Amino acid sequence: METESARSALFTHTPHPHIANRKQHAPKAAAASVGLAQRFNKALGVKITEAVGTMWCAYLFAALALVSLPQAINGGTATLVAWIAQTFIQLVLLSIIMVGQKIAGEATDKRAIETYNDAEAVLHEALQIQQHLAAQDAILMKLTEALAAREASSASPPAA
Repeated sequence: METESARSALFTHTPHPHIANRKQHAPKAAAASVGLAQRFNKALGVKITEAVGTMWCAYLFAALALVSLPQAINGGTATLVAWIAQTFIQLVLLSIIMVGQKIAGEATDKRAIETYNDAEAVLHEALQIQQHLAAQDAILMKLTEALAAREASSASPPAA
């Protein structure tokens, strides 16, 4: 008769190294702000970043920059180049770049969520397979034990 130890000799489950590492090193929570001034500064920074990172802000900055364009043109090539580099590019493109980064970040977040959901689905399927295999193992063990018992009873001499 095969025993549980004989069956476990056929297969030993080894979890993925990431699982053991994750158990030892849990994710760290973000450090909380301590002071009122820090919380205010962070909140103000987020609000300003959200406001500047819009196309409406880019339009406003472009209009503001265009106000000084005629004077830059009258000032000559050097003044015009300085206006383009220092006023238009820095002022207008700043907002446009922030909008692009926000859109790229949203796409990255969406991909990360989809990847997480895919991994969760794969884990669920793997757990279902493990349960299915465990049920099959139990049935096979019962059949093996029944077969061994039948062979043992047929091999023993008949009672007189």
